[in-house]
Formats: sequence, C-alpha cells, structure tokens
Amino acid sequence: MKLEDETMDIDGEANTANPNHKASQTQQDTYPSQALVPQLPTPSAKDSFREIQVKVHLRSFGKDTWTYQGRGMVTQEMTGHSSRVVVRNLSNGKVMATFSETSDLQAEKRGNFVVISCVDGSRVVSWSLNALNNSETLRLLASIELACYRCKQALQDPRLHSKARRKIERAIKEDRRKRHRRRKDQDAMIDAFAQNLNLSNSQESGPPAAS
Repeated sequence: MKLEDETMDIDGEANTANPNHKASQTQQDTYPSQALVPQLPTPSAKDSFREIQVKVHLRSFGKDTWTYQGRGMVTQEMTGHSSRVVVRNLSNGKVMATFSETSDLQAEKRGNFVVISCVDGSRVVSWSLNALNNSETLRLLASIELACYRCKQALQDPRLHSKARRKIERAIKEDRRKRHRRRKDQDAMIDAFAQNLNLSNSQESGPPAAS
C-alpha cells in the first residue's frame, strides 16, 4: 500500500510541476488535424483558371466556309455554383461569344482547334477556337464542357437530359449533311461548267487544217 501511495504522489508531483501538460495533451487529442495540418488559403476560381488566347473563326448558319473574327481571350466566370466561358476580343474587350449551362451545344477537339456547334432550333452556328498548343486546347475543351454540362437536369431527370443531348446531336448531324450536299452540288456544277467550256472551245477551233 505504501508503494502504491508513493506512485500516486509521483504522478501528482509531475502534474504539479507542469500544469499545462494535461491541457495541451487533451487539445492535441481533440484536434489532431489542426495540430498537424497547416491551414492553407483556398484559391479562388479566377486564380485556378488561366486565361487562354485563341484565334476565333465563325461559320454562320447556311454558310460552308469559316470567317476569321480576330484574336480573342477566353476566361471562365463564376456565378454562384455555375460558371460560363466568355470569349472577348483581344483588342477592344468586346464579348464575341458566351457558352454556359443554358447553351445547346456540342464541343469537339480537332487538332489544336476546339469546334463548338451551337444549336438554336434548326439553326446551327459554329465557332472555332484555335489555341496555342495541345495542352491549351485540352484545357479549353474541358472548361467548355464543364461550364455547359447540365448537372441539375442530369441528376433530376436523366431521361430528359439524354433526350436533349440526342436532339442537339441530330440537329448538328443534319446541318453537316446539308453542308456536304451543298458542297457536292457546287463541285458538280463546277465540273459541268468546265466540261461545257472545254466543249465550246473545241467547237470554235474547228477541224484541223488538211495538209
């Protein structure tokens, strides 16, 4: 019994000598993550997205060729829990195009180009953004797809989401088919005109002179 009392006295003396030891140990046990992991500042959305400089081309509805619009700067803007991708003219800052969750579009990568087909009813307008390299092109494509993905619709009504996506794909496919048919008809007209021109030239020259 005497040995047991001495042991208890030693513990009491240790606690008396260092009164903050027990409180410090209890605090570390209660908040181990705060004691070991430093608190780092959370980067904002503007800091995490680096602006991307691109060359912008536009193919209007009913047109088969691209029109150069100039150089642009692509930025990502946050609004609450949603975001949008904005393309501004590099020289004057004017907004050239905006892509968001409300846009009916399909984006695809072609080399260092990102082609964005925007559907408005039966009309399809296409934008081409030419980035500096493959890495910038992939980042640009990911930013557009992330900003335009309809998360709420996909979670609340997956069938409606799939139906909307198929409708967009059909409109883009139909527009591509019409463009190919117009190009084929145009090539056929050029070939027919060339044949008629050659035939007219041969008739005007007449038969070769007899030797």
